[in-house]
Amino acid sequence: MFVNTENKFIWKNGSFESWNESNVHILSHTLHYGTGVFEGVRAYHTKDGAAIFRLDDHTRRLFDAASKIGIKIPYTEAELNQAQCDTLEKNDLKEGYIRPIVYLGNEGLGLRAKDLSVNVAIASWEWPSYMDPEAKRNGISVMKSSYRQYENPLHSGNKIIGTYFSNTMALHEAIDNGADEAIMLDKNGFISEGSGENIFIVKDQSVFTPTTEHCLNGITRQSVIQIAKDLQLEIFEKDIGYNDLLNADEAFFTGTAVEITPISKLDKKSINDGKRGDITKELQNKFQQIISGEDSKYQSWLTHIS
Repeated sequence: MFVNTENKFIWKNGSFESWNESNVHILSHTLHYGTGVFEGVRAYHTKDGAAIFRLDDHTRRLFDAASKIGIKIPYTEAELNQAQCDTLEKNDLKEGYIRPIVYLGNEGLGLRAKDLSVNVAIASWEWPSYMDPEAKRNGISVMKSSYRQYENPLHSGNKIIGTYFSNTMALHEAIDNGADEAIMLDKNGFISEGSGENIFIVKDQSVFTPTTEHCLNGITRQSVIQIAKDLQLEIFEKDIGYNDLLNADEAFFTGTAVEITPISKLDKKSINDGKRGDITKELQNKFQQIISGEDSKYQSWLTHIS
């Protein structure tokens, strides 16, 4: 994933340090108990230089998740927005992935996480493609995972470090069985999301996506809902069953990493004709225009690095 980390830098607690020399103490509370939060952010190349997609929304979600587990971040949202811009610029990146992370220090070990230092780090690196580029056209295969999404909305609805082990296991299970990704169900047996993506289906020219009761309200998810409305598409948030996905006309994932990626097969069975659908393609094309800075209507979604 990391490309040429030599001469790259990580922002940590207000200053930059060498990528290859950056470290966290082995007794960090977060390493042992998972008490911390993170974000995944993308920057794209535009005619006006690098631009970060929905930076304010990502940083706001980082602070919101931290507050829900009792962590007070020792910076303002504006300061961390600037730090993310600075990290991109410091690493001379025209586009790439940005990973802010908030973690607790090593001043004491045990479940009691009081009076521990709150640390913030930001890394950025080249991110050519999370999936094979062909996947954007041909789609990917998924399988129903035996791992369920968390019943606790605090866990499933926030990017909390210690809650992602089931997502990792679900993805590994899918890969081990020849699929590209996993589909996770909620406690009621409805489709929740992928291992790290939101899911949409298309049926009879209408678009559907699960409610956020048991899944992350992804920022790309929110963006696609708005784009669909602007394109005069009917879009609904509702419970989606396994057969709804299997019998869909189209299906696709959304997320910072996958952007908009079609789903062509479920448990080795083709969804419709197993090809990318027209609505998925239309949404992909509009999303590409937006992140490239080619649609002035959505300029507020981009933070340009000057």
